[in-house]
Amino acid sequence: MGSIEKELGVEEGVLGQGMPYLAFGSGRPLVFLRWFTPDHTNPKGWLRSAEIKTMAPLARHYRVYAVNRAPGMAAGTTMSDIAREHAVGLRAEFDGPVDVLGISSGGSLALQLAADQPSVVRRLVVASSGYRLEEAARASQLKYATAAAEGKRSLHHMLTIGIESPLKAKLVGAAAWVIDPLARPKNPADTLAFVRAEDTFDVSDQLGDITAPTLVIGGDRDEYYQVSTFEKTAEGIPGARLIVYPDTNHLGAIKHPRFAPDVTEFLDAP
Repeated sequence: MGSIEKELGVEEGVLGQGMPYLAFGSGRPLVFLRWFTPDHTNPKGWLRSAEIKTMAPLARHYRVYAVNRAPGMAAGTTMSDIAREHAVGLRAEFDGPVDVLGISSGGSLALQLAADQPSVVRRLVVASSGYRLEEAARASQLKYATAAAEGKRSLHHMLTIGIESPLKAKLVGAAAWVIDPLARPKNPADTLAFVRAEDTFDVSDQLGDITAPTLVIGGDRDEYYQVSTFEKTAEGIPGARLIVYPDTNHLGAIKHPRFAPDVTEFLDAP
């Protein structure tokens, strides 16, 4: 266990019917719904360290629960099904509604959760995500998951999206091709089931049903979402706030020096 894990007191657990989580930090609960992960497990190695390091500034203020989807996801599962499963787990784990932070694919789930199961969400933060997937992201995820399920090399479909330089895209694609065997999903059926659920995700008609105070955060150079998608997401939710960081890409938004202070200020506001 690394020094930051010891400092934050990282513990592992299972939410509800099998959703794995890491819990660390202290304070009021903050449920972090994870970004896209090939496997529905807690991360290991450098991925684990990177996740904890990214969330550490928030763990100084809150008890962060980094929650993943449950393994063994059935084919045909919808985002509403996943949201319902999370709601059951959250009600069993906590005494009342909790703050929810959804990042990237976790933002899709967070929006669905807040729309379908409003009683479990106290305040909502959606980062690097929006009311639906845009076509480029949808296509790359589906190609990736389908190829992985067929036992083919697939990582290049995910890593080359949004790269404007043809030369850079070619180099990144070649590197992804080489490392692919080391990064393949252990259960590609889970990967494909979740990707298909997010493929049909669209809460444009439900944004007005979200009652939790909401903050939407994005970068103006996000490879997966246009600023107009962030804007429409915030505009559709009553009273929602929008923060767009300049010169910031998809992952850069959550690493931005203002990210943790902006989230903390919003969650702690009267």
